[in-house]
Amino acid sequence: MPAVCGLLGFLTADVATEDIVTQVYDALQCGRHRGPDERGTWHDDHVILGFNRLSIIDIEHSHQPLFWGPPENPQRYALAFNGEIYNYLELREQLTEEFGARFRTEGDGESIVAAYHHWGTAAFSRLRGMFAFAIWDSETKRMVLARDRFGIKPLFLATGPNGTAYASEKKSLLELLPALGLSDELDARALEHYTVLQYVPEPESLHANVRRLESGTYATLAPGEEPSAQRYFDPSFRIRPFAAGSEERRYREIAAVLEDSVAKHMRADVTVGSFLSGGIDSTAVAALAIRHNPNLLTFTSAFEREGYSEADVAAETAAAIGAKHYIRMVSPEDFANAIPEIVWYLDDPVADPALVPLYFVAKEARKHVKVVLSGEGADELFGGYTIYREPLSLKPFEYLPRGVRKLAGKLSDRIPDGTRGKSLLHRGSLTLEERYYGNARSFNDAQLRSVLRDFRPEWTHQDVTAPIYERSRGWDPVARMQHLDLFTWLRGDILVKADKMTMANSLELRVPFLDPEVFAIAEQVPFEQKITKDTTKYALRRALETIVPPHVLHRPKLGFPVPLRHWLRGPELYDWAAAQIAESQTDHLLNKSAIKTMLDQHRAGTADHSRRIWTLLVFMIWHGIFVENRIKPEIQEPAYPVRL
Repeated sequence: MPAVCGLLGFLTADVATEDIVTQVYDALQCGRHRGPDERGTWHDDHVILGFNRLSIIDIEHSHQPLFWGPPENPQRYALAFNGEIYNYLELREQLTEEFGARFRTEGDGESIVAAYHHWGTAAFSRLRGMFAFAIWDSETKRMVLARDRFGIKPLFLATGPNGTAYASEKKSLLELLPALGLSDELDARALEHYTVLQYVPEPESLHANVRRLESGTYATLAPGEEPSAQRYFDPSFRIRPFAAGSEERRYREIAAVLEDSVAKHMRADVTVGSFLSGGIDSTAVAALAIRHNPNLLTFTSAFEREGYSEADVAAETAAAIGAKHYIRMVSPEDFANAIPEIVWYLDDPVADPALVPLYFVAKEARKHVKVVLSGEGADELFGGYTIYREPLSLKPFEYLPRGVRKLAGKLSDRIPDGTRGKSLLHRGSLTLEERYYGNARSFNDAQLRSVLRDFRPEWTHQDVTAPIYERSRGWDPVARMQHLDLFTWLRGDILVKADKMTMANSLELRVPFLDPEVFAIAEQVPFEQKITKDTTKYALRRALETIVPPHVLHRPKLGFPVPLRHWLRGPELYDWAAAQIAESQTDHLLNKSAIKTMLDQHRAGTADHSRRIWTLLVFMIWHGIFVENRIKPEIQEPAYPVRL
């Protein structure tokens, strides 16, 4: 089945005209990098299904859309599918035994449609994989759209008086807004959320008339109807304490389920490689993958600045597990020159500078392989972020009456910035819901007020986090933080950059930690097996003792660190950043004078504004591309030619 496929579809309110079919086909050009092996459209009276296909499994027979149905109507369903179903062989066997289902291909797509036919929407919970897909039922004239549990694959939606369109790439969907009867106006609240969080949280996008189907959700619709969304996966952390003497058995369970996940994620008819950052997560994946492919290739990127490179550690790790390793060094010039292209691929801005080295390592990997594995999700599932240890340091505050804690907060306001203990006192005065809104934190209210023309204090992070926290009442604080990150940081930043930067290079990324069976084990791990006073991911580290080389096992992860703070102060990026600010036509949205002052303060070393400056620079470049049409990135052609 085609694994990576750029979806684009249009469900009309009336009848699909040839003009709309042509518009859908033309709009597919914006997503050609998602599937350079095949492009086309199919339509009937109401629906147009478009696709760009990158072939991974059953290359010769699984074209899109894929048609399937019972013997009495074998063309009943049409499927357009982006992703991979890793348990498709098991599903096919079960569907054959229970229902006598028949399959015409060797791929995974038919298992989705057959499962939906026999189990309805309950089938989505049985899918072990990453996906965004559309199924059109020609008998009932209804469509269902679905997205995987964690949001690994994207899906944008727009509904107007003339119908509903959906797409893997928002830029393709923007081409169809006029046909839907919609404008391309910006969403002011989404912009404010972006400046606070450094990404646009689901289901928002920076365009008011474009939303995202949320992770773990499906939507049903018919011609002339608004989509009706339902959540089929709502993660909970059902803690199961480790009984005395059961620790080693539980560690073996974690290792076993991860090994099984990696094995299933290796299913492909093409060569599979692995990213290798030098940390425990990517090392674990690579070490397990090489058991199934002794000729595994691994890839990392790095900067030539001390403290901002894991290249040596990654190379040592690759040698230890027996993998052939490739390193892509990234210069400041590479960094600056790639930004417009990277922002174009992103669709909505993400102010995570790690996007850039990820883009370049994906470019290097695509020279050698079509699929790579990576370690995303381990921190959220097993408690890997240092911030998760905060409840340990703040525990004494829990014994104080609420009034005393508030008083401590007022006292912290009077302490000069930079004074030791000020931050601890301030954070200890706040509830978890008030102080923690994910791993991305940039501006405070005073700073936002200085740079946003239309700052609205009521548009806070709690717009995003309050409904999520409501679902986790009564859980321990680390579980609540993990749960929040699944719905914010993971799907808003981590998985967006992983998908977009690999797809920019027509490379499929697979993430074995973000697997339903792995989550079923991870959600049971108790607080004390995640966080200790000395380490994070304690249970996972114990589980990997016989898998991960010793020099990596207890080493803190850097990931893809970027020397942004230094470069914005020096000749590498200061002039470039100043030029972006001067040329941007965002005066109606941003106070550019205040932003330039921030940049100069940063250069002088009186403050570290690097993340705030970067957040605004990325938005200004995004605005220059998608609104002003002033910046025109040179978009590379796909690695393989498109066959029309």
